[in-house]
Amino acid sequence: MNALDVARWQFAITTVYHFLFVPITIGLSGVVAAFHTAWVRTHNPDWLRLTKFFGKLFTINFALGLVTGIVQEFQFGMNWSTYSRFVGDIFGAPLAFEALLAFFLESTFLGLWIFGWGRIPEKLHMWTMWLTHIGTVLSAYFILAANSFMQHPVGYVFNPKTGRAEMHDFIAVLTNKVQLVTFPHVITSAYMVGGSVVMGVGIYLMLKHRDGADGAMYRRATRIGAIVALVASVGVIISGDSQGKIMTEVQPMKMAAAEALYDTPADGTCANFSVLSIGSLDGSKATTIIPVPCLLSFLATGSFSGHVDGINNLKQSEAAYFSTGDAKVPVLVDGKVVDTAIKDVKLDNGKTLLDYTNMPSYTPNIPLAYWMFRFMMGAGFLTMAFAVGLLWVTRAGKSISNKRWMWVAILTPLLPVFANSFGWIFTEIGRQPWIVYGLLGTSSAVSPTVSAASVWFSMIVYTLVYAVLAVVEVKLFLTYTRHGADPFEEPVNPKDVDEDQPLQFAY
Repeated sequence: MNALDVARWQFAITTVYHFLFVPITIGLSGVVAAFHTAWVRTHNPDWLRLTKFFGKLFTINFALGLVTGIVQEFQFGMNWSTYSRFVGDIFGAPLAFEALLAFFLESTFLGLWIFGWGRIPEKLHMWTMWLTHIGTVLSAYFILAANSFMQHPVGYVFNPKTGRAEMHDFIAVLTNKVQLVTFPHVITSAYMVGGSVVMGVGIYLMLKHRDGADGAMYRRATRIGAIVALVASVGVIISGDSQGKIMTEVQPMKMAAAEALYDTPADGTCANFSVLSIGSLDGSKATTIIPVPCLLSFLATGSFSGHVDGINNLKQSEAAYFSTGDAKVPVLVDGKVVDTAIKDVKLDNGKTLLDYTNMPSYTPNIPLAYWMFRFMMGAGFLTMAFAVGLLWVTRAGKSISNKRWMWVAILTPLLPVFANSFGWIFTEIGRQPWIVYGLLGTSSAVSPTVSAASVWFSMIVYTLVYAVLAVVEVKLFLTYTRHGADPFEEPVNPKDVDEDQPLQFAY
C-alpha cells in the first residue's frame, strides 16, 4: 500500500469512529433539554431524575466525541497538504465558524449546565442545555457546509496567480443546494439516534425494574424515546428523498453506484431498484435478484418514468469531459470572474491548472457503495419497526416483562448509529475518485512528501488510542446505564449556596 492508500484508510477509520459519537451528542442533548424543560414546568421528580441520568450518558459521549474530533484537523495538514493548500481558503472558513462559534457555544453552556445545579436560577439553568443543543446543531451545519463543498463546489473562484481555489461567496457556500438537503437529513437522523438511545436504555431499565416503583418512570422515558425515533425517522425518509434527487443532479455517478446500474436503460424504459443483487468479483456487472420496478427512477428524479444514466455511460462521458480539459471553472481574470475551460487556464509558472489525464478511474467502489446504501436503509427501517412494536406493546399503561426484549434494548441504540455510519461511507465512497467533485482528484490531494511508513505509524497509534477510548466509553456508558437514575433529591436553592464553595464534578 502506498501513502495515498494508507492515508485514505486512516482518514476513514478516524472519521467513522468519530461520527459514532456525533449523532448521539446531537440527538441526546435535545432529549435531555426536553426532560429538563418538563422538570421546570411540572416539578415532577421523575423528570429531574431522567434529566440527570441521561445527562450523564450525554456528557460521557460528548467528552469522547470531543477527543476523537480533534484528530480530524491534524490529518488535513499531515496527510492531505495538497488538498489543504488548494481549497483551504474555502474549507477553513466554515470550520473556523464551527470552532469559534458553535463549539464554544456548546462547550461553554454544557459547563454551565454541569456546574449550575443549585447555583443559577432553574429556568436559566434549563436554557443552558438548550443552548448546548443549539451549539451541536450549528456545529453540524458548518461542518456539513464544508463537506457539501466537496460534493458540489460553489462560491469559489480559481486564482491563477496563487494556484488555489479561493472564497468568492461565503453565503453560496453556506446555502449550497447539497447542504440544504444534507443538513436536515443528518439532523433528523441524529434525533432518531437520540430517541433510540433513550428507548434502548429505557427498555433495559424497564425490564430490570419491572416489579419496582421506577418501572413507570422508565416506561415513560422508553415511550418518549420511541416517539422521537419514529417521528425523526419520517423526517429522515422525507429529507433523504430530497437528497437523492439533488445527488442525481450534481453527482449522477453516485446514484448509479447506489444501484450498481451499469447500463443506461433504453429510451422509454424506467430504472428499477434492487433490494438484493449479486455482482461479479471485479465489480463490472450486477445481477438483480429482487427488483422493485421503476423505483430508482422515482428516487432519482421524482418520476417513475424518469431517465437515469448508467455507470458505463457516465464513466465514458466523464472521462471525455475531464481528460480533454473541457471542464469549466470560475477563474479570476483581471479582477473579474470568468467561466473558463480547464485546458485554457494557465498558471503564472506556465503549467496547466489541473491534470485529469492520469485519473485512475471515474467510478467509485461499486459493491461498497451498493451495500452501504442498503445497509443504511435496512438499519433505519428496522429501528422504525422496533419503535412501532415498543409503542404497541406498552400502550394503555402496559409494561414489558418478556426478557426477549433485551435483544431490542441492545440493538435499538446500535442500529441507527450504524445507519448513520453506513450513510456517510456511501456518501464519501460514492464521490470517488474526487476529493472535491469535478475539481480535485483524491490521488492528487495527498501530501507529496509524506511516506507510507509515516502514515502507517500515525494510523497504528491513532487506532490503538481509539481502541482504549472505546473501552473507556463502553465501560462508562454500561456502568451508568446499569446503575440507572439516582434517587430524587430536592434541588438546592441558589440563595442557600455558598458562592465560595469550590466547583466539583466527577463521574
